[in-house]
Amino acid sequence: MATRSLFALAVLGLLLAAAPAAAAAKKKPAEAAPAVPSADPGPAKPLGSAGAWSAYLAQNKAGKVCYVVSQPERSEPAAARRKPAMAMVTHRTQDNVSNVVSFDEGYPLNESEDVVVDVGPEKFTLFANNDTAWARTSDLDKTIVEALSKGKEAVVRATPKKGHATTDTYSLAGFSKALDLIDKACGVKR
Repeated sequence: MATRSLFALAVLGLLLAAAPAAAAAKKKPAEAAPAVPSADPGPAKPLGSAGAWSAYLAQNKAGKVCYVVSQPERSEPAAARRKPAMAMVTHRTQDNVSNVVSFDEGYPLNESEDVVVDVGPEKFTLFANNDTAWARTSDLDKTIVEALSKGKEAVVRATPKKGHATTDTYSLAGFSKALDLIDKACGVKR
């Protein structure tokens, strides 16, 4: 995929990364959702790419937003009508939040059904909000990021409000290196 197109999707994803705080607050049983950033972090600068993943940094006086983004290698059904799907992991220094996992499916999700993410033998269930799937807790976010760092591929199964379920397969080649770039940029220690 062209870098410009991936960058445009990454910027869109950055905006989406902060959007579901209100819904997350209702659905996260063990902790409060992070606050929505009060200021636009500004334009994103590329930090580099590794394998299927690209890393970005956006910054303003309030803080930094660092994120990695990728698009699926395969999507089924191939003829599904949807915007491009993407996976992201985001850190936001202003809110002291790291490892926020999200999967933008490119269509309105059936919010009464979980989105399932398989990474090797591990299976994770995420809640659906609009067109994006989110982990219910920060601990689950961290566990998913650890699995993504060790895995070869992630398979995401989601159900739209209308139409047939989709399956997206993401390569995890380069994920750890791209994650290292955003960890360094936002001061996240592992």
